[in-house]
Amino acid sequence: MGRDLFRYQGVVPVLAGLTFLTIAQAVLVILQAKWLAAALTRLFNGEAPAAVFSGMLLFFAALAGRYLTGFFKQKAAEHYSEKISAALRHDVLNKLFSLGPRYAQKEGTGRLVTLMIEGTSQFRTYLDLFLPKMINMMVLPAAIWLFVLWTDHTSGIILAVTLPVLLVFMVLLGLAARKKADSQWEGYQRLAGHFTDSLRGLETLTFLGRARSHKKQIEHVSEEYRKSTMNTLKVAFLSSFALDFFAMLSVATVAVFLGLGLVDGKMALLPALTVLILAPEYFLPVRELGTDYHATLNGQEAGRAMQEILEKPDWDLENQFKLQTWSDEATLSLSKVEAASLKKISFSVKGRKKIGIIGTSGAGKSTLIDILGGFLAADSGTISVNGQTVSHLHQADWQNQLTYIPQHPYIFGGTLADNIRFYKPDASNEEVRKAAEKAGLASFEDLLETEIGEGGRRLSGGQMQRIAAARAFLADRPILLLDEPTAHLDIETEAALKESMLPLFDDKLVFLATHRLHWMKEMDWIIVMEHGQIAETGTHTELLLKNGVYASLVQAARGDTHELAHSILKRA
Repeated sequence: MGRDLFRYQGVVPVLAGLTFLTIAQAVLVILQAKWLAAALTRLFNGEAPAAVFSGMLLFFAALAGRYLTGFFKQKAAEHYSEKISAALRHDVLNKLFSLGPRYAQKEGTGRLVTLMIEGTSQFRTYLDLFLPKMINMMVLPAAIWLFVLWTDHTSGIILAVTLPVLLVFMVLLGLAARKKADSQWEGYQRLAGHFTDSLRGLETLTFLGRARSHKKQIEHVSEEYRKSTMNTLKVAFLSSFALDFFAMLSVATVAVFLGLGLVDGKMALLPALTVLILAPEYFLPVRELGTDYHATLNGQEAGRAMQEILEKPDWDLENQFKLQTWSDEATLSLSKVEAASLKKISFSVKGRKKIGIIGTSGAGKSTLIDILGGFLAADSGTISVNGQTVSHLHQADWQNQLTYIPQHPYIFGGTLADNIRFYKPDASNEEVRKAAEKAGLASFEDLLETEIGEGGRRLSGGQMQRIAAARAFLADRPILLLDEPTAHLDIETEAALKESMLPLFDDKLVFLATHRLHWMKEMDWIIVMEHGQIAETGTHTELLLKNGVYASLVQAARGDTHELAHSILKRA
C-alpha cells in the first residue's frame, strides 16, 4: 500500500515533515488522555471541580494542540498534492505531445481527456487523504502501544495481538476491493471516453440517423458502470464494518480486563482510565486509513495510469540535427524505412514541392504522414535531412517548421480567434482576420471572439477544416502535412475548401495524403501507395502513361461521385 508514492518527486521530505508532526501529535494524544484521566479520577475521589480546573486546562490545551497539529499536517499534504498533481499533469501532457497523435488515437482521445481532467483531480484527493493517514498509522499506534505496555502489561498484550488480526482483515478486504476498483476504473474510463466520443460525433450520428440506436449503446455502457460501482461499494462497506467491529471488540476486551483488575484491586483507577481512553485512539488510525483507502482507489489507479504513460519509451534524442529554414536547396530522403504497415519505403525530395500520397484505404498513407511528421519512429531504415542521417523526424528543428492538418482537426473550447492562433499564440487580431479571410472564413470575421468548441458554437466539418487552414495561413511554416483533410466532406464543401486551400500550398514543401484523385493534378509529384509499399511515383501525366496502379485507380474512379467533383472543378 502506497509503494507508488516514492515515484513522485519531493515526497520524502514531505513524509519526513509529516512524521515529525505526527510524533508531536502522539505525545499530545497521550498527554490528553493522561490529564483527562487524572481529572476524572480526582473528581471520582470526591475533590471539588475547582480543584481540577488546572488539570482540565491542560487537557484542553493538549486537545487544541493535537487538532492544530493535525491541521498543519493536512495543509502540508494539500500543498504537496496540489503541487505534484499539477506537475504530473504537465509532465503527462508533454509526454502525450511527444508521443504524438498516433498514440492518442490508439489509447482513445476520450480516455486520455478523462485521465487528464478527472484522473488528476482524483489523484490529488488520494494524496490529500492518504499521506497523513498513512503516517498516522505508522506512528500513532506504536507510540500509544508503548505507553500502554508501560502502564499495563495485560492491556499492551491484548492490543499487540488484536492489531495484526485487524490488519490481516484489512489487507484481505483491500485486495478484494482493489480488484473491484480496477474494474470500476476501467468502466469509468470506458464510460467517460464513450461519452466524450459520442459528443464529438453527435452531429454525424444525427446526420446518419443513428442517434436513437446509439442511445442504447450509451445505456449499456452506463449500466455496466453502475453494476461495477455497486460491487465496489459492497466490498467497501463490508471492509468498513469489519474494521469497526474488530476495533470495538478489541476495546471491549481491554475494558473487561481493566474492570477485572479494578475489582480485584490489582490496578488503580488512574492508569486503568488512561488505558481505556487510549484504546480507541490506538485503533483510530487503522480505521481511518481503511475507510480512506476505498475512497482513494480511483486516485491510485489514475496516478498509476499516468505513470505508465510517463514510462513509455522516449524517442532516441541523441542524434538531434540542426536545420535552418527549409529552402529550395534543402533535401529529405527516406531509405528502406519500415514502420507499422510500411515496407521498405525509399524516396527523396528537394526544395519546395507539392507531393501527393495516393492509395486506397489501408495502403499506408497515414502511417507515412506520421513518419514524416515525427509522430512515429521507424522500426528500421534511415531518414536523411540535408545529409544528416537520423532514425526518426521527432526533431524540434523539423517539427517547428511544419503545420499538420489531420482529417478531424481538434477544436478546443475558446474563441474562434484563439483556435486560429493555435500555432502562433501572439498573433495580432489583424493577422488573425487576414488568415481567416484567406481560409474562406470571411463570414466569421465579425465572430472571431465567439466561443466555439466545447460549450460553444457548433461547427460543421467544413468549418473545422477552414479553421485548420486558417491556422496554417497564420503560422506560414514552410512544411505542410495533410492527412485526408477532405475525406469526410461532401462534394460541394470539398470543392469550396479546395479553392481556399490551394493558395496555402504555394512556396511550401507539401505532403498531401488522400484517396481523392482530383487533388493529384495539382501536385508536382505523386507517390502511389499499395499494401504498405510505394507502387510507383511520377507526375499525373507520367503515371497515366505508365498504365499501372495509378491508372487503375483513375479508371476505377471514373464512375465515382468524387470524379464528378473533379469535373465541376475543371469546368470552374
